[in-house]
Amino acid sequence: MTQLARFTGFTVIVTGSSTGIGAGIARRFHAEGANVVINARNADKCAETAASMGEERTLVVPGDVASPDFADEIVGKTTERFGALDCLVNNAGVADQGMLHKMSNEQIDRVIDINVKGVLYMSRAAIPALIESKAAGGGSIINISSVSGTGGDSMLPLYNASKGAVTNLTRGLALQLGAKGVRVNTINPSVTRSDMVEGILGNEQAMAMMMNRLAIKRVGEPEDIAAAAAFLASEDASFITGVNLPVDGGVSASNGQPNFMG
Repeated sequence: MTQLARFTGFTVIVTGSSTGIGAGIARRFHAEGANVVINARNADKCAETAASMGEERTLVVPGDVASPDFADEIVGKTTERFGALDCLVNNAGVADQGMLHKMSNEQIDRVIDINVKGVLYMSRAAIPALIESKAAGGGSIINISSVSGTGGDSMLPLYNASKGAVTNLTRGLALQLGAKGVRVNTINPSVTRSDMVEGILGNEQAMAMMMNRLAIKRVGEPEDIAAAAAFLASEDASFITGVNLPVDGGVSASNGQPNFMG
């Protein structure tokens, strides 16, 4: 259930929002009255997602968040169209599985450029506008990280490193920006339905292992993450900053260890 008028007049950029978690977050904000900026590298998919919500309160700005010039471009186009920016959701991300000593320079650069530099560039570009936000809860940055950013996964050391960086960036920025009226928080999902985890969802053995880690015996849905993002951006969360919030079905409750009670 949504509060349809909660974000009327509110403007949010959601990176990586053409599909999956990002699209779910964009739709939630739009359903509650916000102006929503849709972004991903695939312009056609961005346009499809925006069309599904309607053109009146959407803006499509396709591009690569790993480019510092693009970060400035999307923020500029947002404030030009809507007059303000109240929230940045850093959702764009990639993962690469494998043994680190077998990974190429290109693989390492790709993950770090998008997952770490993309968050840094987008945040840097957005902060001046967020400081000027007149939203009831103040301006805010919401980073979509992962439970993999707070612990290790044997085949995801590069992804762990990138999301761990986001975890500590959240804390540092929260301390830096709190006095300026900008809150910074992170959501840490576990396995959530999206293009990124399609291979896991189709693998019976991998899903059996994942279900053993979940207290709530189901895969996360984009709407689960969207609900948390809407809360963190709202006036209800006006005294919450520097938080890394698990929305993970209980994985973090046991530090990711198997749960044999269910």
